[in-house]
Amino acid sequence: MKALLLISVAVFGGLYAAGLRVNTSPSIPVGVYRLTDEAITRGRYVLLCPPDTPLFQEAKRRGYVPAGFCPGNLGYLMKQVAATAGDVVSHTPEGLNVNGVLLPASRELPFDGAQRPLPHWEPSHYPLKDDELLLMTDQSALSFDARYFGVLRQQQVRHVITPVLVWRKTNEAPS
Repeated sequence: MKALLLISVAVFGGLYAAGLRVNTSPSIPVGVYRLTDEAITRGRYVLLCPPDTPLFQEAKRRGYVPAGFCPGNLGYLMKQVAATAGDVVSHTPEGLNVNGVLLPASRELPFDGAQRPLPHWEPSHYPLKDDELLLMTDQSALSFDARYFGVLRQQQVRHVITPVLVWRKTNEAPS
């Protein structure tokens, strides 16, 4: 049993050292991703450290954000870049729009699964600044993303990630 544990640790440690990361969250397709130094552009997936703010600390307490090695003991998040500098974000009852186009799975939920109220970011007509990103899901109504925390700074992004082996999108409905 100890040998199996040591082998598992060595294999996963080697994959981690080789720049591979596993995503189990429905925010982006579940699977294995490779860290890259590619540019942050709309449509890319990113690995980020959320800012150490009261909102993200509460998200950690509620289980939306894992504990981890980012400032404030917050865990890494993986999201898709939905908007970058110059894009205009607006809120409607149907969800968030970028440059007038409704984003999939972007209608915010009023409560989480435990019936606790969720924060909301409701921009009227917000042009993103040079260092701002809108980080979203395009597949999960249950993702904790910009609908709830707003835009983040590019400095929060640690790496652009590219899929190596992923499973199909979830498109699950809220429960």
